[in-house]
Amino acid sequence: MAQSRVMSLAESLANVIVGFGVAVVTQLLVFPLFGLHTTLAENLTIGAIFTVVSIGRSYCLRRLFEGLRVCRESRKAAEA
Repeated sequence: MAQSRVMSLAESLANVIVGFGVAVVTQLLVFPLFGLHTTLAENLTIGAIFTVVSIGRSYCLRRLFEGLRVCRESRKAAEA
């Protein structure tokens, strides 16, 4: 069964929202180990920037793989 574009976006958003929380907590724990001292607001901003990039990346990859699936099915149908 094919996944619609809207559901692809919804899945990507859910994945990234969870990832955002994990990223911010990770930044708070890891940045100090490298001498980077940021405020919570700065961590949230950094996390937000990466979140936007991640949503776009995830959505594009999902659509690419869906396109490959459709193309493969079309070739199989043409061969039959």
